[in-house]
Amino acid sequence: MFLENTVNQKEQFGWIEVICGSMFSGKTEELIRRLKRAKFARQQVEIFKPALDTRYDEDRVISHDSNEIRSTPVPAAANIPILADGCDVIGIDEAQFFDDEIVKVCNDLANKGMRVIVAGLDMDYKGNPFGPMPALMATAEYVTKVHAVCTRTGNLANYSFRKSESDDLVLLGETEEYEPLSRAAFFKAMLREKVRKMEVRDPEELPQKKKAQ
Repeated sequence: MFLENTVNQKEQFGWIEVICGSMFSGKTEELIRRLKRAKFARQQVEIFKPALDTRYDEDRVISHDSNEIRSTPVPAAANIPILADGCDVIGIDEAQFFDDEIVKVCNDLANKGMRVIVAGLDMDYKGNPFGPMPALMATAEYVTKVHAVCTRTGNLANYSFRKSESDDLVLLGETEEYEPLSRAAFFKAMLREKVRKMEVRDPEELPQKKKAQ
């Protein structure tokens, strides 16, 4: 559970919050909720997202539920400190798509007294830790892991299974390309994909063993 750091008001350092999970788990929805609440409190808020994410809008962060907030697309993490000057709260969406510099950027901003809220996929479509997310989760004061609902079992889902044939690590997509799966459903789906891609050869084409001398 997330609790604001309000015990010692004299401390000048900020902190990092990470919201992570699978596709369709509500990461962006939770990010927008926290940022809008900060805006309502009249705090200076700035939101950033990777420039390559143009699925819904070039200049807005938009959740799957069509909740949205204005954002600034940046090509690299190094651009964020320049544009974040004078802010109280910094939001960063789709952090897994940024380079490893994002970890230093977030810590530097927190060390300057800013509240940094980061949302991103914690695992890629193969079930491996995604980009800079593990390091961000390790250095954050607060980590919130949200879950989707498995489309095949109805259980909690924490994996993003890719339905398309692409092997690219970064592939922007929605329900046509991805579905959230539980651990059991993901394991079975990956096993079926592995079997499907196995090369099956005609026994007659296999090299014949040499007869024993």
